[in-house]
Formats: sequence, structure tokens, C-alpha cells
Amino acid sequence: MSLGSQTLGQEEVQFADMQGMKTRAGWLVCLPILLGTALTPLSGQSVDETGFRTRIFALEHAWNQAEAFKDLKALDTLFDNALVYVDFDGTLMTKAEFLSRVKSAHLQQVITQSMNVELFGDTAIVTGTYQASEVRDGRPLVRRGRFVDTWVYKSSGWVCVAAQATPILH
Repeated sequence: MSLGSQTLGQEEVQFADMQGMKTRAGWLVCLPILLGTALTPLSGQSVDETGFRTRIFALEHAWNQAEAFKDLKALDTLFDNALVYVDFDGTLMTKAEFLSRVKSAHLQQVITQSMNVELFGDTAIVTGTYQASEVRDGRPLVRRGRFVDTWVYKSSGWVCVAAQATPILH
């Protein structure tokens, strides 16, 4: 075997082969350790994700209660100051406009019928359906809708930065 202009003898080739085997054996030992180390955050992440999902579910339910009871202070803490809200009729609102609408609304109850939370790092996308009961012009009104809410984890905790509601007409 030739390495540059030098010729290796049989003993040197065996030594080189043993070195190569040791290197491959070292990688075979190190690879599972490296993979295990790399995957450890993923296995621990499921515990965090479960806690985050539980927290987001609780915040969504707190939103429903606060809106039904016109608890503007509670809603203020749930929403980011830059909230973008698209109401079921297509109205685009800021946080202040949404809180003003809640204050004047005749909402009696909001029930979340289904909800799913998907996490993307420090962002959670919540989709679901709801039923809202209110009184308009002295008459009870029940409407169903689908919603998409976007929550972001900031230094103060989870806050809703965007929300959208769409009526379900069928």
C-alpha cells in the first residue's frame, strides 16, 4: 500500500487497520450517547408541552368566563397590548376596541365545545368551536362559531396576541 511516496509494510497496514477499527468502534459507542443526549430535551419537552397545553386550555376557559361576566381587568391581563381580533362579523378590533365591545355586549355565556392546542416553541395556536348565548333586542340568541387564537409566551407568561371567530352557519 502506498501513502504518498512511502510504502507501508504488512505490520504498518495491520496497525492502520486496527486504528481504523478503533475509530469506528469509538463512533459506534459514542453515537448512541450523542443521540441520547440530543434527544433528551425532546423527551423532557413532552412534560413541558403537556403543562403548556393545560395552561393554554385554562386561559381559554378563563377568557370565556371573564367575557361572560364582563371582567375587563381579567381580559386585560389575558391579551397582549397589540392584540389583533377579528370578530365573527369580520370587524377588525384592537385590544381597547374588543374590551369596549365586551363591556357593552349582552353576552350571557360562552361554552367551548371543542379545542385543540398546537405548540410551536413559544407560540401556541388554539383552534376550536364555541357556543355563545346572549340577549339582543330582548330576545335570546344562540350562535355557534369556530375560532383560532394565537398565544405567545412572554416574560410575564402566556398572552393572546391574535384571535379570530367565524360563525358556523350549518
